Amino acid sequence: SPQECMDLGAVAHLAAIKGKVPFVNFFDGFRTSHEIQKIEVLEYDDLAKLVDYDAIAKFKARALNPEHPYQKGTAQNPDIFFQAKEAANTFYEGIPDLVEEYMQEIKKLTGREYHPFNYYGAPDAEHVIVAMGSVCQTIEETVDYLNARGGKTGVLEVHLYRPFSAKYFFKALPKSVKRIAVLDRCKEAGALGEPLYKDVCALFQDQKDRPVIVGGRYGLGSKDTTPTHINSVFENLKLKEPKNGFTISIVDDVTHTSLPVGEPIVTAPEGTIRCKFWGLGSDGTVGANKNSIKIIGDETDLYAQGYFSYDSKKSGG
Repeated sequence: SPQECMDLGAVAHLAAIKGKVPFVNFFDGFRTSHEIQKIEVLEYDDLAKLVDYDAIAKFKARALNPEHPYQKGTAQNPDIFFQAKEAANTFYEGIPDLVEEYMQEIKKLTGREYHPFNYYGAPDAEHVIVAMGSVCQTIEETVDYLNARGGKTGVLEVHLYRPFSAKYFFKALPKSVKRIAVLDRCKEAGALGEPLYKDVCALFQDQKDRPVIVGGRYGLGSKDTTPTHINSVFENLKLKEPKNGFTISIVDDVTHTSLPVGEPIVTAPEGTIRCKFWGLGSDGTVGANKNSIKIIGDETDLYAQGYFSYDSKKSGG
């Protein structure tokens, strides 16, 4: 969500400086980047208290400067390159704990709970989805819907993808889990599975009681993923032999990877007002709606959220 982007962006910057390791703070393109949502903004004065200024000074001192020149980035010959590469392990091994440390600092400021892996759902869940990004919000709503009707489901949300920490993964995952579905928002053509799915499979390689693990794809090209689609993933996990390498939110009538979709389910809280507007290029529909959402969010106590979708037809075309 946009709120998580702000909070985790702070964690990424703070951990990168202190840990001396570069970070990529990424989120869903368009689905999150173009969303308008009412959030709580982190104050710079509060963030300043968390900054390691000694680490910043050392970082700046390593910058290229004609006043104190030095040489780096030169070629390393085969006799030393491998050893030097492995010597960097110590920096990466400490990153999960450092990220957890700063996540706890953000929690003190905001009250919002973050870990390298966050679990949401039944404490005794048997069926769990592992995912990252904006789809986790949809999965959470679906989990609430199913658990209110007797289900034992949950979602494990990935907040730190690299290094992929087994320690924090198993700390968050309920011991009762029997079946796992891993959702990737990408397609590795020709591979046996997508990256997150492979990471989860690798974690359980040495485990005696391994759960059934399947993987699937969703959301390519901004294809919407609804609670009804997420429900089909949980229904798939109930099967004697769950489908692996599946897709959701499409009907694949060529290679037949898609899961069947049941009756639509509605997870929005009672009293929620939802509106859908259509417009033509440059007719002012998008701007008017953005202004309306911002006015509602800024001037009332109501929660406001908006998302915009565009086709390839341009105004005047």
